[in-house]
Amino acid sequence: MKGLKKQRRVQVIVLAGICLVGVLSVLALLPKDAFQFFRSPTEVLAAPPSEDEYFQLGGLVKDGSMTPVEGVEFSFVVTDGATEVPVRYVGGDPAPDLFGEGQGTIVKGYFVNGTFQASELLAKHDETYMPAEVIDALKEQGVYQAPNG
Repeated sequence: MKGLKKQRRVQVIVLAGICLVGVLSVLALLPKDAFQFFRSPTEVLAAPPSEDEYFQLGGLVKDGSMTPVEGVEFSFVVTDGATEVPVRYVGGDPAPDLFGEGQGTIVKGYFVNGTFQASELLAKHDETYMPAEVIDALKEQGVYQAPNG
């Protein structure tokens, strides 16, 4: 009976090891931006990424910074209250209806010559929603204000 328990235990350990190797292999094959979180303007300016690094930039759209929309190309500034990064959006889609000045946003693209070249633009879902990461970054800077006052 003891031999059967030992054999079963070895089989379970081997099966768990095989599953672990399988999961790690799948994770290793994922694209490098699969677990990508956004960076705040302060983080981007403190340690500028290389021009070929695709990443997400998050913060608030600075009031008065948006240029008139020309089709699907326009410019604005993303701020976290401490620093600002100019953004040039050239996307295949127009800006979402809920995108606007003073609103939380996350843009995806490349940081080239001091300007973030965005190819994708994400906006809040409703008048009170802001991504948790943006709220955390704004709280760290001491500039977060709750939407209800």
